[in-house]
Amino acid sequence: MKNLFTWKYWFTVNPEPLTALAFKVLIAIIVLLLIAAVITAILKKRGGLYRGALKKMYNLSAINFIIGLIILFFNYENVPFFASRMWLGFWILEIIIWKLFIIKSLRAIPKRKKELEAAQELKKYLP
Repeated sequence: MKNLFTWKYWFTVNPEPLTALAFKVLIAIIVLLLIAAVITAILKKRGGLYRGALKKMYNLSAINFIIGLIILFFNYENVPFFASRMWLGFWILEIIIWKLFIIKSLRAIPKRKKELEAAQELKKYLP
């Protein structure tokens, strides 16, 4: 664990292979991304206020599933540069940033819901 916070661990060009536990955790994350992609693909077809957020969640899940498979492949084959830990760090950072944008769009949904209700209330009185 002490090795985790060093520059050499993250940016070495020829890293040592992943441990069995880390490999299983990476596979579990990839499987969860696949399940999330399938669920959001089904849910985004329904429409409604959450359709835009569901599309973003689907894109997050599907694209990061593919990126995860690529990272898993390079770590399994122990390709020197592409198996570097920095790619895992960049991948995790990218997922966090993407989720922040999704949360930002989810926070705007109640405002849009109120606007739609106000517009429907106004249309009720107009011919």
